[in-house]
Amino acid sequence: MNLETLKEKPLFQMTGEEFIFLQNKLNHEVPLKKIQPEKREKLVYGILGIANLFGCSKSSANRLKKSGIIDKAIIQNGRKIIVDAELALELMKESK
Repeated sequence: MNLETLKEKPLFQMTGEEFIFLQNKLNHEVPLKKIQPEKREKLVYGILGIANLFGCSKSSANRLKKSGIIDKAIIQNGRKIIVDAELALELMKESK
């Protein structure tokens, strides 16, 4: 089978054997890039977000916030509360 003619042939006209041959040839020619996950901040919002993050009630989450253990992970503007989840978990782990 000629690779160039197969590349030009429409997919619906190929036999299964031709398609598999073409796919195998092209997979060996194109190097695969290693995909690295992007480091993105995981943010949670509000007292309910803290409660979900730590698996506790809202009143326990409120006590945790007021205790100051996770203050470095909290950004608050008025009533809006934003928490960096990874940092909050690290701070909680260090406090134990």
